[in-house]
Amino acid sequence: MARNLSPSIKKSRRFGVDLGHKQNSQKVARRLTIPPGQHGQKKRRGRRPSEYGQQLAEKQKVKFIYGILEKQFAKYVKKAKLNPQATGEELLRLLERRLDNAVFRLNFAPTRAMARQLVTHGHVSVNNKKVTIPSYQININDVIILGQTAANIPDVLKRLQQKDIEIPKWMQKKALAGKIHRLPGISDIDSGVNDQLIVEFYSR
Repeated sequence: MARNLSPSIKKSRRFGVDLGHKQNSQKVARRLTIPPGQHGQKKRRGRRPSEYGQQLAEKQKVKFIYGILEKQFAKYVKKAKLNPQATGEELLRLLERRLDNAVFRLNFAPTRAMARQLVTHGHVSVNNKKVTIPSYQININDVIILGQTAANIPDVLKRLQQKDIEIPKWMQKKALAGKIHRLPGISDIDSGVNDQLIVEFYSR
């Protein structure tokens, strides 16, 4: 399965936001103000990117946040365009409904990358059936369960023991199980994404 293996902190520094690829968010935050490369500071002070450049950057940012590549992302956009009145919102909803993202949102894993690994290794079931496809689209009333073996992984166990993590309102969680009681709306997605720029990029 193809993956983007470029350094994750460099990607966060490129966009000036934490893309959620590292568990140590404080370490990432200290470096966000400096773009990657030898002349990072000069890049930040450079001229403002063109309209196309802004659209491209927003598209790339979303791809990196959810850990998917161009071909698959384009398929999500094509599917989202079936809803012409709210294409951007539909795109983000499709991305949020990925199983690996749901595992991350339920606080079963500290990063989406680890959530993806839990899914592919068979540690996650949906409605009592094991699902190993990270892009699997969850639906209303689906019940997502994390296996006990995965719950004993140190990084996962540490995450499960945290009490101050807020679960999205479109989900419910109890112990190692989470239930989808409605589909996510634009107000439920906290990724700081300008979805309109992405729609404009693919409308060129």
